[in-house]
Amino acid sequence: MLPLQVPGGLELLVIALVFLVPLALLVAAVAAVVYFLRRSGGDGADPDRVAALESRVDELEAELRDRN
Repeated sequence: MLPLQVPGGLELLVIALVFLVPLALLVAAVAAVVYFLRRSGGDGADPDRVAALESRVDELEAELRDRN
């Protein structure tokens, strides 16, 4: 019976890279999809911020009217 040959350091590194590189690409792709969905998705407007911006626009429009 022949003894099993166990892979050494360099072989283990190559095996790890073969599995880790595609896994890292998959994780990066999923992270990108989640990022873009959160960034562009749905009703992300903060009502308080919108109200503050609308009041600021009203102030600036009134200031422009007063100048003319």
